[in-house]
Amino acid sequence: MAQGSAAVPSTELLEWPKKDNRRLLHAVYRVGDLDRTIKFYTECFGMKLLRKRDIPEEKYSNAFLGFGPEESHFVMELTYNYGVTSYDIGTGFGHFAIACKFVYKMVEDIRAKGGNITREPGPVKGGSTVIAFVKDPDGYVFELIQRDSILDPLCQVMLRVGDLDRAVKFYEKALGMKLLKKVDRPEYKYSIAMMGYAEEHETTVLELTYNYGVTEYTKGNAYAQVAISTDDVYKSGEVVEHVIQELGGQITRKPGPIPGLNTKITSFLDPDGWKTVLVDNEDFLKELGN
Repeated sequence: MAQGSAAVPSTELLEWPKKDNRRLLHAVYRVGDLDRTIKFYTECFGMKLLRKRDIPEEKYSNAFLGFGPEESHFVMELTYNYGVTSYDIGTGFGHFAIACKFVYKMVEDIRAKGGNITREPGPVKGGSTVIAFVKDPDGYVFELIQRDSILDPLCQVMLRVGDLDRAVKFYEKALGMKLLKKVDRPEYKYSIAMMGYAEEHETTVLELTYNYGVTEYTKGNAYAQVAISTDDVYKSGEVVEHVIQELGGQITRKPGPIPGLNTKITSFLDPDGWKTVLVDNEDFLKELGN
């Protein structure tokens, strides 16, 4: 092979993320009391506890919650580290979003159960969509969005970024996402970009937010990452490496199987430091017992 040829990826490789079988699988974050959060999510949001596992040798427990089976729905992977009761969410993580048919009713139900409503239900500024905001017991914010048609209620993960155009390019090139919508709101000094693998009302999306003049945020130690499926972790990892060279970011785990579990993954940080894990589709289904 000619020297330096490895630095020039083929067009076929760079097109791979758009042809790959991808979907947002889950968001991973840390909580201070697993049972308390499970109770809140099931009783206030109507989520189902899908599975729970305790790993005493590693001193942590996991719970997976969502509105449908993990094979077809985006879910929350909660992590409880033994003895750690609180975390710093930081200034960069924004919110998760849940679509529901009746926001006013859901807010009243949450309030009756002792939930913390941080924005009363009503139309979004400058629009007609009814929204509300709620904080969970650990301080994670959930936006409630009123929609008539709902395929998967867990519909958004909002993250703040320091350069919106760079972030959009990264998620398009490294992860094969589509830019579904871009909105600039100069009167409120922010812009947003919705990124995903299908239309906004059909799938879970990443909402990237740029606040005018703010280029850096604190990450804290609470929110961890999103996981995305792939048919080929090695090929996908190769694309990510090339995009990181162009736009910034960092590989945090080279493609390969997790010891003991044998699920093949690769993980990396985007240019703003947000982590993504790519998970082999077949291995993920085996992990679920399929």
